[in-house]
Amino acid sequence: MPVFHRKSRLLRRSRVLWGSFSLWRPRLIFWFGAFAIGIISVGFARFADLAQRGFAGVTAGQWSFLLPLLITPLGFMLSAYLAATFFPNAQGSGIPQAIAARHLRDPEDRTRLLSLRLVVGKILLTVLGLASGASIGREGPTVQVGASIMLAVARFGGMAQARGLILAGSAAGIAAAFNTPLAGIVFAIEEMSRTYESRANGLVLTAVILSGLAALGLAGSYNYFGSAAVAPASVRDWELVLVCGIGGGALGAAFSGLALHLGQHVRRWAHPQPLRRMVMLAAACGLVVAAIGILSGGMTFGTGYVQAKGAVEGNPLPLLFFLEKLLAGFLSMMSGIPGGIFAPSLSVGAGFGSTIGQIMGSSIALAAILGMAGYFSGVVQAPMTAFVIILEMTGDHQAVIPIMAVSMIGYITSRILSREPLYHGLSRVFIAAAIRARRAKETAES
Repeated sequence: MPVFHRKSRLLRRSRVLWGSFSLWRPRLIFWFGAFAIGIISVGFARFADLAQRGFAGVTAGQWSFLLPLLITPLGFMLSAYLAATFFPNAQGSGIPQAIAARHLRDPEDRTRLLSLRLVVGKILLTVLGLASGASIGREGPTVQVGASIMLAVARFGGMAQARGLILAGSAAGIAAAFNTPLAGIVFAIEEMSRTYESRANGLVLTAVILSGLAALGLAGSYNYFGSAAVAPASVRDWELVLVCGIGGGALGAAFSGLALHLGQHVRRWAHPQPLRRMVMLAAACGLVVAAIGILSGGMTFGTGYVQAKGAVEGNPLPLLFFLEKLLAGFLSMMSGIPGGIFAPSLSVGAGFGSTIGQIMGSSIALAAILGMAGYFSGVVQAPMTAFVIILEMTGDHQAVIPIMAVSMIGYITSRILSREPLYHGLSRVFIAAAIRARRAKETAES
């Protein structure tokens, strides 16, 4: 009898332990995924920086400044070709794909937009674009990378909360890319979901914390644009709030509205021969981007981080830099190559603010920060994200109210001029394509 009792106790204990493991297994896999996002984001950032430095080094000689006329179009063509043939749905920022995947219910439809294959493609092709001089960023692509990793985690760990996990992966990607944990959370709530989802808040917070810890361990603690301590000191400085808010919002609305409108025409034009025509378009866009880069003295190539950081530190940018950078970023986006608009948008905003500051005789550093807030809020129509991300990137807590006000004014101005947010407008293209692909498959099988 005692032997029987000992065996039954051992059996019950093993069942409890196995039950505990079954309970903890998805959590451990989720934590691993969040750490992986942080590690991959840091690696992605370093490869992107190396690509930009490599391009700058190759084109820095006496006559080699003309090399972009060859390198940039060829790089754009190769990137567009690889995206269309080997990594479909890797084109563009990556944020619209993540938003679209949250609206799709079929797991196979989601996998077309978020997968580990696309993680590889997105990183490789974004780095290729930066090595070719494209005016793109890595932050938007990091959102698709993070969401893809989390969706893979959901499948492997048997987790059913796919929409919440995509949200968590996207937030973790933004947090790790910019070292802005609060902005990652706000971005998930305001831009990705447009609503507060209480069931997903634990996933988002945990993912942001763990990916942030991984990024901190590898890259250390830093502010993206360094530390700024500027605040309005005169009536003229306060006038910047209104000018940067309205002007930046209008400029952002023009960018997003034109991108959505022209994108429809490009898709119709490319429909008969999508691969051939998109590669041709990429080559043409690359050639113009190269010409703009040469005329600007190389300032419009790459993310624009150096120029924006310089403006935040008080160094004025050329008066027309923001227009040159806006056009280079717009053409890079329309070319269809993988790459984000986050960092280029911040650079355009800093350039716009610098120009306004020089014209009005105000602080260049303050004008650059307010210009970033106004323009970025105008492009993405997400004022809370714009305010929090710029505050975290610059550390300028003395200008909290002005940055908040500019973000709101920029959003209202943009909303009046362009009713549809850029990322959500682009996401509908991917949703429609996924639905068409599924219906075609069902028709072929029936």
